[in-house]
Amino acid sequence: MSGPIASGPMALGALDLAALLCSRVCHDLISPVGAIVNGTEVLEEDKDEATRSFALDLIKRSARKASARLQFCRLAFGAAGSAGAQIETGDAETAARSHLEDDKIKLVWNLPRELRPKNQVKLLLNMLIVGAGTIPRGGSLTVDPAPGGGFRITATGLNARVTPIVAELIGGNPTQPVDAHGIQPFYTGILARDCGLAVTAVAEGETVVVAAC
Repeated sequence: MSGPIASGPMALGALDLAALLCSRVCHDLISPVGAIVNGTEVLEEDKDEATRSFALDLIKRSARKASARLQFCRLAFGAAGSAGAQIETGDAETAARSHLEDDKIKLVWNLPRELRPKNQVKLLLNMLIVGAGTIPRGGSLTVDPAPGGGFRITATGLNARVTPIVAELIGGNPTQPVDAHGIQPFYTGILARDCGLAVTAVAEGETVVVAAC
């Protein structure tokens, strides 16, 4: 595929899409990998036991975080099997919990455990990223099935909001150039349309609903 992907004034080619997705994955990984590097440098240079113990704990935590992000990105952005492959929703739940759940965000998973076409699972995980981005101060993400084989993500938290550019990006008709920050919601819209679904993000008070149906 070499033609433009976006239909609006800011058309995006397949090569640019691949490059921007790679940039997004690198952005997600640079923080924990950098922390591992810093920790190993401390272990090599500092002889204080308390400092070395802190550095070792930092390395362990950062390695777990990097591993969780890699597993999530593999499912959300990668091929995850050959053409036409299916993915177990239980695997998606495990990856989502490892990557997204922390002391700020709680994940409530109400989907049945079943095999789904890989692009549907990729769509689901990308919708979760969009949902998490709407609650910057933390809260909960509730995952439910939606009509037509789609999904409904309910993000609830203080100051929950959807920016206008996110709505444009998931609709596939951005009015501004798509950059590494915006490529993820843009890709979410591509996945939805490939699955024969339409994805929307609508704010309702302290709640944002990201739905594909």
